[in-house]
Amino acid sequence: MSKARKGFTLVEILIVVVILGILAAIVIPQFTNASESARASSLISQLQSIRSQLELYQVQHNGTYPDLSTDWTPMTEYTEIDGTVHATKPANNSPVVYGPYLQQAPVNPFENSSTVSQADPLPAGVAGTGWVYDNTNGQVKGVIAATKATEVNLTNTNDIATY
Repeated sequence: MSKARKGFTLVEILIVVVILGILAAIVIPQFTNASESARASSLISQLQSIRSQLELYQVQHNGTYPDLSTDWTPMTEYTEIDGTVHATKPANNSPVVYGPYLQQAPVNPFENSSTVSQADPLPAGVAGTGWVYDNTNGQVKGVIAATKATEVNLTNTNDIATY
């Protein structure tokens, strides 16, 4: 009478481990691409919101775009028609104030920064800049490091500034 075998042989276990390794090698890069795609979608969505709010600011401020040379304050607080910034809304709405246009400073999902630069292209070696903005025409771009820009498929290359 022969004994019934219980358990798995070493070869069977090795085959299962190899198959799981192959599946992991196929699936993990897909998650990485999905992450980059989500960042690109977030960047494009933020740019659309920023651009529409910049246009609203320009219409309400006699054709002048905000000065974002240091930060996003003119977009996140109240402003008079001449661009004077108020942290709180003045009583009795005097003087007439507009905004805020954004709830908070937008953070670039690729650079994890809300810093604004006026220089386009950015000087070599600049890091930590999230946005490039031209206050003469209201053009804003999201910054993506050159190494990432080749991996990200954005619908419009005018949306990005690389360094």
